[in-house]
Amino acid sequence: MSRRLPPLNALRAFEAAARHLSFTRASEELHVTPAAISQQVKALEEYFGVRLFRRLTRALRLTDAGQAVLPSLTEAFDRFAEADRIIRSRGDDKVLVVSVPPSFGAKWLVPRLHRFSEACPDYEIRIDATDRRADFAREQVDVALRYGTGDYPGLAVECLFEELVSPVCAPSLLEGEHPLREPGDLVYHTLIHLDWSTEFGAAPDWGMWLKAAGVTGVDARRGPRYSMESLAVQAALAGHGVVLGSAALTEEDVARGRLVRPFPRTAAAPTRFCYYLVCPPHHLDLPKVDAFRRWVMAEASAAVAG
Repeated sequence: MSRRLPPLNALRAFEAAARHLSFTRASEELHVTPAAISQQVKALEEYFGVRLFRRLTRALRLTDAGQAVLPSLTEAFDRFAEADRIIRSRGDDKVLVVSVPPSFGAKWLVPRLHRFSEACPDYEIRIDATDRRADFAREQVDVALRYGTGDYPGLAVECLFEELVSPVCAPSLLEGEHPLREPGDLVYHTLIHLDWSTEFGAAPDWGMWLKAAGVTGVDARRGPRYSMESLAVQAALAGHGVVLGSAALTEEDVARGRLVRPFPRTAAAPTRFCYYLVCPPHHLDLPKVDAFRRWVMAEASAAVAG
């Protein structure tokens, strides 16, 4: 028997508008005008003979009918997107799309990628640099590397390594009128801060590190703030102050002498955060994902051992 279905474009417009509760944001997602979204929703309402939205002066609200149908539509479009991904992955099984935070990608992953290409020359890797959580159901992403607490429901999650943070700075700060010798010397220097993503809640900061190191008399709040760790590290490289840097993201600069750890006797502080490999469980069965997983886990083990 043939299925009697409403207009799919109208359903798609309604689902996006209902998810965002905004015609404007739905139009941005679907790359059409807000007027087009409104027209599609109106056509769908006429098709069903019921109102799906209550259009207020400055807001959009779902009616009971709209609220009732939204979960099923969202699940259906997620399944469409997954079917599209599966078909594309079968036709393009040599292209591996990896989603990675920009700072971690630039400082840790990219300098190592040539070794993946040498080990697995049949695969073409594409990097999607973003801090946003990958939407595997809607995006063409095979696997993601993420920083957090490992809370990714419904996904396969594997820790690459635990996060360690410690103060790092340019070598020039070890000299001058107030050279950095002991943690208490930080009172004379600029503290560089990173505003961590609120998605992860509380994260390592100067206040936590100073307390753990037993340092008093240093204002942990002063100094410039950056929203991306690579920018904070760049400020330290320029000699603008001391940054509480991730061991993973500063290892190359320390190895090359561009940055130094001024307090080598003060241990790097572990956190409750890790860098994780994340993907849907069935992606692990894809040869390209399996190859990348094996390679990146070996690189992570080598980095920790080194």
